[in-house]
Amino acid sequence: QVQLVESGGGLVQAGGSLRLSCAASGSIFSSNAMGWYRQAPGKQRELVAAITSGGSTNYAASVKGRFTISRDNAKNTVYLQMNSLKPEDTAVYYCNTGGTYYFGGYYSPGDYWGQGTQVTVSS
Repeated sequence: QVQLVESGGGLVQAGGSLRLSCAASGSIFSSNAMGWYRQAPGKQRELVAAITSGGSTNYAASVKGRFTISRDNAKNTVYLQMNSLKPEDTAVYYCNTGGTYYFGGYYSPGDYWGQGTQVTVSS
């Protein structure tokens, strides 16, 4: 059974930074792509960033240049460093694994989701 546990969310002023972490259990982690998603109130869940097992990355246009996804396979953890945060980044952020990372960078989510962590950016 794969479990994903996010942490690092909170309240921050616009222009500030946060680093989210997602700790994964099980041997699935190192051989699988990982994705960070977010869902704002009244909106659909959207892909923010994804990373392959080898470290290739892709980002949503809205966060490119501000967010960085990384992974530490030794710690079974994926990170999302978020800089220059904006009020429109406010959402619940989820990590995901078990999906497919397609050529060109699109990540299709798998069956494994974390419980989510709230990020609130005040103006």
